[in-house]
Amino acid sequence: MSDYDVIVIGGGPGGYNAAIRAGQLGLKVACVEGRETLGGTCLNVGCMPSKALLHASELYEAASGGEFARLGIQVTPSLDLAQMMKQKDESVTALTKGVEFLFRKNKVEWIKGWGRLDGPGKVVVSAADGSSSSHTAKDVIIATGSEPTPLPGVTIDNKRILDSTGALSLPEVPKHLVVIGAGVIGLELGSVWRRLGAEVTVLEYLDRICPGMDDETAKTFQRALTKQGMKFRLGSKVTQAKATAKQVSLQVEPAAGGAAEAIEADYVLVAIGRRPYTQGLGLETVGLQVDKRGMLANEHLRSGVPGVWVIGDVTAGPMLAHKAEEEAVAVAELIAGKAGEVNYDVIPGVIYTSPEVATVGKTEEQLKAEGRAYKVGKFPFTANSRAKINHETEGFVKVLADERSDEILGVHMVGPNVGDMIAEFCVAMEFAAASEDVARTCHPHPTRSEALRQAAMAVEGWAMQA
Repeated sequence: MSDYDVIVIGGGPGGYNAAIRAGQLGLKVACVEGRETLGGTCLNVGCMPSKALLHASELYEAASGGEFARLGIQVTPSLDLAQMMKQKDESVTALTKGVEFLFRKNKVEWIKGWGRLDGPGKVVVSAADGSSSSHTAKDVIIATGSEPTPLPGVTIDNKRILDSTGALSLPEVPKHLVVIGAGVIGLELGSVWRRLGAEVTVLEYLDRICPGMDDETAKTFQRALTKQGMKFRLGSKVTQAKATAKQVSLQVEPAAGGAAEAIEADYVLVAIGRRPYTQGLGLETVGLQVDKRGMLANEHLRSGVPGVWVIGDVTAGPMLAHKAEEEAVAVAELIAGKAGEVNYDVIPGVIYTSPEVATVGKTEEQLKAEGRAYKVGKFPFTANSRAKINHETEGFVKVLADERSDEILGVHMVGPNVGDMIAEFCVAMEFAAASEDVARTCHPHPTRSEALRQAAMAVEGWAMQA
């Protein structure tokens, strides 16, 4: 007899949700996690603390940058960075304790330590005190997540040269922060420190920001950030970084080749992406190998080795917490004999800057490459009454629909609160809705959500508010 029905290696959004769902389904389940707290990168040093700082910095800028005064609210704010960090940490602690409560509620055992495979159905856990224990299970789920991708020639010390974790806990506002990488993490954290008073320069190897994003959306987004004061140097390659006690000197050259130049900053954030965390997992003991990107292959979340499953950042698909959560539910249900399924065509992506960016489904560039005939409906937030009243008119909603069937194929938005509003189109696309279905659905007035309806109306050319 096995010790458990299921052992989950990793306590992040993929791992803890898989464990909870397995517990709900009546399986005997344990989750192996070596951090002092549950929640993985997302809750501890990723999604949640960054959102706490984004929210706080937005309010600080509104109070100090003229928006409050424009609304008739006269204040003279001062920044208490230590308190801002303290409230961030308190929020994170509350969330991680919440996961512990959910484990107890659903009879999930937390085995504290770092897990590795030791042959079929066997997991060895190394605890912080140096001891180890061995456990068996019918099924093992690998949900070990990812870590920041290193940059050759740049050594991260989290003093002057930072990864995303270090950038969440700076003791002071940088005078000049250089962000290497114009992706989600770099732009979110760069926007936090810009709002708090830093000069921010973003260096990107490609000739555009946010690779893979709809082109028009990315360009509009970059214009908005540039207007706010963020500086971009696209097509730039960092070849070296030397840190002293008080500054960093970067060697930067054109990606296409050319003369190098030096850039000085007091802090540098390396945010060129993330890579799967698969080292030391004992994969060889069950005959598993990673690909050249360090990822584990899966077929409907099965690893290819009976009884071993893979979910989240260690396998194919977008490295997003909610993608991992979807796979977590599906894998637990498959193990329990149910029909677990993930619709990878309807996984939204959000950048929580101000304005926010939210996307789901195909981009125009993807549809053109496929040769698929499509229609476009666009509606600007400048024409939305609530956005206008709130002085949040940056951006638009764009709906892409099949030219013949009118099925919604993709939606791309830049604007206020779009990270929440994209869910409406996710639901619509799950039901294979047409743009007309959204266009003929009553939306409350006055709300920003009316922009979604107007964009859907615009697919057929009858938007009424612009």
